[in-house]
Amino acid sequence: MPVRPAKPVAARPVVRPVAVPDEGVGVPCPACGTPNLPERRFCRRCAAELKPLAKAAPLPWWRTVWPFRRRVRASSGGVTRFLVILLVVLTLCAGGFLLMPAGRALIEDTRDKLGKAKSVTPMSTEASASVPGHPAKNTTDGLSNRYWGAPATGASVTYTFRKPFRLVDVIITNGASKDPQKYALHARALQVELEVTAEDGTTHKKELTLSDKPGGQTIATGYSDVQKVRLVLRSAVGLAPGRHLALAEVEFFQRS
Repeated sequence: MPVRPAKPVAARPVVRPVAVPDEGVGVPCPACGTPNLPERRFCRRCAAELKPLAKAAPLPWWRTVWPFRRRVRASSGGVTRFLVILLVVLTLCAGGFLLMPAGRALIEDTRDKLGKAKSVTPMSTEASASVPGHPAKNTTDGLSNRYWGAPATGASVTYTFRKPFRLVDVIITNGASKDPQKYALHARALQVELEVTAEDGTTHKKELTLSDKPGGQTIATGYSDVQKVRLVLRSAVGLAPGRHLALAEVEFFQRS
């Protein structure tokens, strides 16, 4: 059976290596080893960089943190870095010392709001002055129809407690009674000076403004280690000859 002749195939080109002219002894290429003249920046054969810049060794992690971020040689900048570190440490210590009372107060205030308050009864009650038949102990008997009668403004009542506690609230029932008809029978103090004495003798003072209405009025306090509480009556309303100041109840609450 006859066979068709095959199609002629073109001969493949032969790649002949190009001779690189010899430039004599020079800087060897780091890639192919070909010698190059000193003034060359790139290899005449493979075009590799002849004088690559040496890469700096990676810094340890602690050298990447300010103020060590800048790479230094030998002891350059050592004194400056030491002074900066010392200044930062002193600043942090001073800031922590100054903010400590504020931070502690914030923590205590948060605990006051999250905790429950329970009533605490003073161990003793003493007044600087009282009208007959209306002693200061009437303010802690739990009865709003009995009151402490003070002859004039400036009179004070002091409550002493058996052991220190965290005072979170004070409820003051002003006037002669919670009953609106009996409330205005006598004068009332619309300004009361609150003086709290802690176990260590520290004293805190606060001016309280009371509304001229019957019923209890709650005052948030927030004092720790309270041992004594003193109330001074100021700014009377309804005071006239034959009338005296009346304070029905004073209740204290501690954090449970």
